[in-house]
Amino acid sequence: MSIDIATIPELLNFNRVMTLKLLDEIGELPDPASALGHRPGPQRAHIAWQIMHLGITEELFASQRLRTTDSSLTEWFDLYQKGSTASDELPTIDTIRSVLSESRKNLLDAISQITEADLDTIPAGLSERGWTNQMALQIVCWHEPHHQGQAHLLLNSWKSQQ
Repeated sequence: MSIDIATIPELLNFNRVMTLKLLDEIGELPDPASALGHRPGPQRAHIAWQIMHLGITEELFASQRLRTTDSSLTEWFDLYQKGSTASDELPTIDTIRSVLSESRKNLLDAISQITEADLDTIPAGLSERGWTNQMALQIVCWHEPHHQGQAHLLLNSWKSQQ
């Protein structure tokens, strides 16, 4: 079954609306930093990590996995890519929004260069995983709802402790 590339930006946009709603809700709290830093347990990823991880993963797909190009967000890669440990230093909501915006723009640009004929191609940046462009696009569409859900659950947990 082949995916329709034209629907991918629409799906990503819907996912992002939900993530930004969550950020808006956090921004309206009396102490947003307390909520952003809430963890499910010691050494586990807090809300800020969950959301920054979304942006950094999209940037990695845009700059290293679907294609190879420079990124202006490399300073964040080690802090928020898969397998990283969430730091106690929290980015601000404005920083999170900026990273989400820039990485999404870059991801959409990368996706716009994939044609239907390219769907079964394994890009060099995903050869180790054996993922085709189609699989990568499916993963990208799944990734944000997964982590947004984790962040939403953490926010509800934080609220219950207030």
